[in-house]
Amino acid sequence: MRVNPEELNLKDKVVFINRVAKVVKGGKRFNFCALVAVGDGNGWVGIGKGKAAEVPVAIAKAVQQAKKNLVKVPLKGGTIPHEVHGLFGGEHVMLKPAGAGTGVIAGGAVRAVVELAGAHNIIAKTLGRGNPFNTVRAALEGLCQLRNPEEVVRMRMAGLEKIG
Repeated sequence: MRVNPEELNLKDKVVFINRVAKVVKGGKRFNFCALVAVGDGNGWVGIGKGKAAEVPVAIAKAVQQAKKNLVKVPLKGGTIPHEVHGLFGGEHVMLKPAGAGTGVIAGGAVRAVVELAGAHNIIAKTLGRGNPFNTVRAALEGLCQLRNPEEVVRMRMAGLEKIG
């Protein structure tokens, strides 16, 4: 589902900045890689990666890419409707719904994504190496697997119609 990012009131959060070096004949040439998450706090969230010689340019490129990769996350009362597991590369992110007043219990990379998505009560556990790029992608993969209760009922009814 495509949405115009200009219509949403998007906030961005820098998740990770890395300095990378290319070894050339005259020495080392440094660049910066930025990982950014954007979201409106109401179900829309996206991630992007940008590379440039300067940090602000890398962040701007990452924000631009994140706005192109927005996805809708179904939220129910400030939390997610059911437990999901997101996998990407060597990372495994477990996301569980939590009761009101619990808050966001998650590591840094996952915390940025779920807060920008609009979840106020959620429990997350990251398993794997801890690479922030893969962790954020795994968290987003898990959020993309979420289904509304109405959607689940519709899918189950379609299955019953095929049987009967």
